[in-house]
Amino acid sequence: MIADDNDKGLEVEIERLLPGGVGLAHADGLTLFVSLAAPGDILRVRIDRVQGTVGFASIIEILKPSPVRVEPPCPYFGRCGGCDFQQLTYQAQLESKVEIIRDCLHRIAKLETPREIQITPSTNQWRYRARANWQVDSAARFLGYFERGSNQVCDVEYCAVLVPQLQETLEKVRNKIVKDTGVRQLKNVDAVVGDENVSVAPPLAGFKTDVVSRVIGNETYHFSAEAFFQVNYELLEPLIAAALGDAKGKTALDLYAGVGLFTLPLARRFERVTAVEANPRAIQFTRSNLEFAELENTEVATLGVAEWLKHYRSFEPPDFLLLDPPRAGCENVVMTGILALRPRRIVYVSCDPATLARDLKKLIGDGGGGYTLDSIVAFDMFPQTHHVETVARLSKRNGISDVHDLA
Repeated sequence: MIADDNDKGLEVEIERLLPGGVGLAHADGLTLFVSLAAPGDILRVRIDRVQGTVGFASIIEILKPSPVRVEPPCPYFGRCGGCDFQQLTYQAQLESKVEIIRDCLHRIAKLETPREIQITPSTNQWRYRARANWQVDSAARFLGYFERGSNQVCDVEYCAVLVPQLQETLEKVRNKIVKDTGVRQLKNVDAVVGDENVSVAPPLAGFKTDVVSRVIGNETYHFSAEAFFQVNYELLEPLIAAALGDAKGKTALDLYAGVGLFTLPLARRFERVTAVEANPRAIQFTRSNLEFAELENTEVATLGVAEWLKHYRSFEPPDFLLLDPPRAGCENVVMTGILALRPRRIVYVSCDPATLARDLKKLIGDGGGGYTLDSIVAFDMFPQTHHVETVARLSKRNGISDVHDLA
C-alpha cells in the first residue's frame, strides 16, 4: 500500500468488510475504514477524519475493481444513506454478512464460531421491502432518506428495494409534499403494506393509517404504520421456524413482542405465554391478533422489558424465553433480569451482530450466565445493505437438552 501526495490520496487494498459494512485497509500507520468498498478492491481514498490510529475514508477512484464488485443500479447510491452493499454481487453480500457475524462473535463475545453459519437468502434481492420510514425536508419539499453521514434529506423518486405497492405510495406521498405547502411541520412518514392495502402515518395523499393484515404461515397478523413489523415478508415463515424449532412446554416468555409475530405460534405450543411490549399501539395489535386467532392462554404486558422484569415473579424457571430487541440490543438491567429468571432455553433474534455478540457474552460460559450457544443462523432480511437478521439458540448447562422434552 503506497501513500501518495495528500491531493492524490492514498492507494490501498481492501482486505475484508467489517461490521457496519465498511472496508478494512491499512496505510500510513492507520487502520482505515473505507465506505462503499468491496473486498479485494484497489482504491485511491481520501481520509475524511482520524480518530487515534483509525482513519475514516471515502473512495476517490477505483484503480482495480474487486472481482465481486458490480455497478450499483441505483442512481442515488453513494449519496443516499440506505443501501450500502449495492456494489457487491449478491453472493458476496451473503458471504460478507456471515463473516461480519463471525467477526462479532469472535471479537466481542470471545466465542469460537462454527465453521459454517447458514444464511437464508432473500427470495427477492430487490423490491422486497414492505415497510419504510421516509424523511421529509418540508422547506425544500424533499422526501426520501437521510444522505450518508448526515441529516440532510436525499430526495428520492424511486427506491429499488421497495415492493411495487410501496413504490406507488412513495410517488403519491412525494407528489403531495412537493405541491402542498400545508406539510411544513412534517418530519417523517411511515408506510407499510399488507396483503391488500397500505397504511400511512400520518394520513397523507389520500392514504389513511388503516389497519392492514398479512398472513404468515398459518397465522394472520394485523398491524399499521404506527407499529413495527418486519420489512421482508417472504422470510418471516422460515425465521419463525428457526426461532421456535420444536419447542413446546408449560411456560414461554416473548420479550419485545411487537404485534405478536412470535407470540401467536408460541401460544399454540406452550400452556402459558407472556408477551411484553412497551409500545401501546403494538400491544393493542398483539391482543387483537390473539383474539382473532382464538388464543386465550397469553398474558399481555404493556411495559418496557426492563420495568416488567423488576416485577415478574415465578417459582419455576420459564421453559422458553424469546427476545427480539431493537438494533441497540438489551440494557444491562434486562440481561441481569433474564439471568435471574434462569430460563431453560433462550432464543435471541437480532438485527445487529455487534449488539447480539455483546449480549451473548453476558449469557454464555462460566464468566456469563452459564448458557451454551447451541446454534446460530442468519437470514438476509435486508438485501443490498450490510444489515442481517440472526437467530441464536441457547440452552442452560446441565439442563434438559430440549425444550420439547419438558412437555
